[in-house]
Amino acid sequence: MNMTDQDYGNLVNGLSRPSPMGKNLLWAFCVGGAICAIGQGLSNLYRSWGLEEEAAGAAVSVTLILAAALLTGLGIFDKLAKRAGAGTLVPITGFANAMVSPALEYRTEGLVTGTAAKLFTVAGPVLVFGISASVLYGLILLLLGGA
Repeated sequence: MNMTDQDYGNLVNGLSRPSPMGKNLLWAFCVGGAICAIGQGLSNLYRSWGLEEEAAGAAVSVTLILAAALLTGLGIFDKLAKRAGAGTLVPITGFANAMVSPALEYRTEGLVTGTAAKLFTVAGPVLVFGISASVLYGLILLLLGGA
C-alpha cells in the first residue's frame, strides 16, 4: 500500500480520538500539586521534629524517593501516572519511578545482570552528563578567573 505522509497523517487523525486536554491538564496540575503539598507537609513535620531546614529537605527527598520507588514496585505509581500524566513527573518522584521501572522489568534476568544493570539505564546518562557539565562549568569558571 503506497501512502504519502500526508495521506497517512489524515488517516491517523481520522481514526484517533481527540485528547481531553482540559481534563488532562487539570489532573496533572492537581496530582503534581498534591505531590508538592505532601513534600511541604513532610518538611514541616520534619522541622517540627527538630531538624534544621537543610536536613529536613534531605529527609523529604529521601522520603519521596522511597515512596515513589515503593509505589512503583507495587504497581500503584503506574496506575496513577496513567491517570495523572505529567503530574507525576515532579522531578524527584518521576526520577525514582524511571529508575525502578527498568529494574522491575528485567528482574527475571537476575539480580546483577537484570535488576542492577538496568537501574543505571536512566541514571547512567544523567550522572555522566551531570558530572561532565559540572566539570565543564568549573573549567570555564577557572578560565574566567572566578575560582
